[in-house]
Amino acid sequence: MKEIKVPVLPESITEATVAAWHKKPGDYVELDDVVVEIETDKVVLEVPAEESGVLSEITAEEGETVSEQQVLGLIDDEADSVDSKSSEALDKPEEKEATSPASQSNEPTIQERETQLKEELREAPIESPKPSPEPISPKPTGNRMEERVPMTRIRKTIANKLHSATQNTAMLTTFNEVDMSEILSMRASYKEAFEKKYSIKLGFMSFFVKAAVESLKKFPTVNAYIDGEDIVYHAYCDVSVAVSSDRGLVVPVLRDAHKMGMHDIEKGIVDFAVRAQDGTLGIEEMSGGTFTISNGGVFGSLMSTPILNSPQSAILGMHKTQERPVVVDGEVVIRPMMYLALSYDHRIIDGKEAVQFLISIKEALEDPARLLLKV
Repeated sequence: MKEIKVPVLPESITEATVAAWHKKPGDYVELDDVVVEIETDKVVLEVPAEESGVLSEITAEEGETVSEQQVLGLIDDEADSVDSKSSEALDKPEEKEATSPASQSNEPTIQERETQLKEELREAPIESPKPSPEPISPKPTGNRMEERVPMTRIRKTIANKLHSATQNTAMLTTFNEVDMSEILSMRASYKEAFEKKYSIKLGFMSFFVKAAVESLKKFPTVNAYIDGEDIVYHAYCDVSVAVSSDRGLVVPVLRDAHKMGMHDIEKGIVDFAVRAQDGTLGIEEMSGGTFTISNGGVFGSLMSTPILNSPQSAILGMHKTQERPVVVDGEVVIRPMMYLALSYDHRIIDGKEAVQFLISIKEALEDPARLLLKV
């Protein structure tokens, strides 16, 4: 027998939850087939078979909490691919319940039942039908079934972190808007050359990450956090990027974003998005971060108040670009506009500083040459 064990868990993770079994007892598994998935607070880990054979037993069911190196199941590496018990069950003839002739002899015949029914109908008094009462309220119709499903470990972690952020910080949000005309024009002019040189499309996110990095240098408190009674400042910018996946929101980190070119940022974000869906992001890739950017605009959000990614002190919310009338030099013109939202911890960041930080991002985006000249 070969044991299927919980793999070595990342640092600071002590337990996991059995998320899904891909095989059932009696199934034949090949070497390296994914047999079961386990879920930690941040990632889903696939557990492959280390030997070929038949899955003979599952010792940890779905939803069960397990620890490192705990046995999840057993593989019989000497068994054939066909489950003998299953084949015996298929070959076994189905037994039918026999009916005793004696038990049938006491049953009344069809003619006797009809005669008895006619006599009961003659003797029964005829009552006039009573009008049915008016219904007080319409009864609900259609499928009203409810289903109770346990939260996944990742979803519970997300819920706890968001609740903690709203309860343990003095969170406030300030808004502004940015004219996206220059960025759209730059993308249209250079997107083909950019993709040809770097094999990646030029998106919006690299502009926003660059604008955020340059603004964080000007306002280092926005890039800091509170630790007890101290303020911890960072001499670097690790930008967390919120990415949606089927298992929930994950926030991988662009390390040393202040040193990255726009093509590096675009490649990093695309890689995060793909691996978030595959469930292959590592815990170390989602740990840390000094500032977060969340793009609700990809889902059509026009305005929102993003929640802090603790222990960070600020998060920038991007939204949908939409053509709106604005006043430019005393004239009403139509421009592609985007609302920006900055949620921040008022315990460490003053309102004036938050507003100036957001204006700095707005100015950098409306004049992308600032990102290249760093002015």
